[in-house]
Amino acid sequence: MPTTSPSTIDGVHRSPYWFDVTPAPTPRPALATTLSADLLVVGGGYTGLWTALMAKESEPDLRVVLLEGHTIGHAASGRNGGFCSPSITHGLMNGVNRWPNEAAAMHRMGLDNLAGIEESLERYAIDADYRRPGKVSFARTTWELEGLRAYSEMSGRYGETSRFIPPSEVGDWTASPVYVGGLYLPDYALVDPYKLVLGLRQACLDLGIEIHENTAVTSIGKTSGERIAATTPRGRVEAKRVALATNAFEPLLRRLTNTTIPVYDYALVTEPLSDADLESIGWTQDFGLTDAGNQFHYYRKTADNRILWGGYDAIYHYGSRRDEELLDRPETYARLAANFAATYPQLAHVRFTHGWGGMIDSSTRFCLTAGSAYGGRVAYATGFTGLGVTATRFGAQVMLDRLAGRRTERTELAMIRRPAVPFPPEPVRYFGVQATRWSLAREDDHGRRNLWLRLLDSIGLGFDS
Repeated sequence: MPTTSPSTIDGVHRSPYWFDVTPAPTPRPALATTLSADLLVVGGGYTGLWTALMAKESEPDLRVVLLEGHTIGHAASGRNGGFCSPSITHGLMNGVNRWPNEAAAMHRMGLDNLAGIEESLERYAIDADYRRPGKVSFARTTWELEGLRAYSEMSGRYGETSRFIPPSEVGDWTASPVYVGGLYLPDYALVDPYKLVLGLRQACLDLGIEIHENTAVTSIGKTSGERIAATTPRGRVEAKRVALATNAFEPLLRRLTNTTIPVYDYALVTEPLSDADLESIGWTQDFGLTDAGNQFHYYRKTADNRILWGGYDAIYHYGSRRDEELLDRPETYARLAANFAATYPQLAHVRFTHGWGGMIDSSTRFCLTAGSAYGGRVAYATGFTGLGVTATRFGAQVMLDRLAGRRTERTELAMIRRPAVPFPPEPVRYFGVQATRWSLAREDDHGRRNLWLRLLDSIGLGFDS
């Protein structure tokens, strides 16, 4: 991979581009008293906001309180690339590999979930630059191309629409010199993630949901009256039911300590491109793009014709370290810029204006895991592994089903009934993650899964993107 000119990343603003597009609203007051609630939601990202919103829609008289440790949208829900996947299983293939008998049903549920998001955007007049142009996954090697061909032949059996792009047609989709073919998935959508999370925030407030920002929950436990108490630095909430939507952050239930790990992902955004720039790379439509490799980039145009270019590095820090300082990583920005230059040498003159990181909650099955505690009075949903813009709504529905004691098609899925295999303790966890990252990179180089990856496949822990 060639190096890139340092000038292309000099002066990069170390903050999400989305935060500059839409000013943050005045934070809601921090909790400084004791409250009683029918439902307490802990966490104000997509998972928590969907949970609060749908609970209030279903039962308007419920007193719903939402506590957010920072400000809403500060974490992953405001820092992602804005890809709205129709899948609840981190892609159809991951679902087929793990739950083949339910894969078709889960794909249908994923499409229904995406339609539900679209309906909510319309109902609450949320302007989040939402559109549904589809996504193209490009292959750089012959083995990646054959993998996409096989995927296209398989996907229709489970109800997914796709279109294989052979080498003879790749020029109709991109002018990049590194791609040899691809796959088009028409049911992907794109959104401004920060506008979406702020729109959900406002919808919650309009329905009378009480939101307290800068209010970290330090512990939860039962009260003498069989309610659940959540303690914060300056207040307390006692609730009949609690939904935990903290995802990549330190879990409040001991059983979740090894359920997910925090993985750091990074992105760059270019200065606005001219129409001639976009024509030079053959990108005149709005679809989102990704690479087909294990170490892949995701990229898309913004409303003002910038390119968001993210992914490739996925960094885990020993001991599941979680620090704000880890949201900035200059060496990854340089790697992203170099890969961008190799993919689109036509844009060598383009500068990057923004660079930032975000924390992903990854589970061993690379998609949602959910459960309950305290006799069904507490529910949780976590582990979305970077595709949570849409799947979090499904996770919110699962939590509400669990809290209400409802048996639904959702709760009867094997992915919901059975918990994810936990990560091992340190230092095994760290070395296992590093061995997997190294092995996936080697597979990208020569197209073969080594002994380590085959071992993971054999015990149900394997993954390819």
